[in-house]
Amino acid sequence: MIVSLDNRNLSDRASSVLVVPFGSYGMRGPTVAEFQPGECGLPSVSYLKAHFIQVLHKSKLIERQRRNLSSTRMKELVQMIGRAVDPDADWAGA
Repeated sequence: MIVSLDNRNLSDRASSVLVVPFGSYGMRGPTVAEFQPGECGLPSVSYLKAHFIQVLHKSKLIERQRRNLSSTRMKELVQMIGRAVDPDADWAGA
């Protein structure tokens, strides 16, 4: 999932985007969220893994599949990214 701001994503001057990858296996945790089929455009249960946030060159992007997360899910993702870089960040599941 692309998580960088649209200003960066759409800019001709920026050659990369920030992404958080999905995986087909996992379990909910401080930096992992479970998505049901169709919620993010994938056909089966998928796990968004914020601890693997990375920079990806735009040339590696194949096809644009725009899907907007709900504001609740987006807030959850931002918190997960924060926990990935701050071991003292709060987590309700702890």
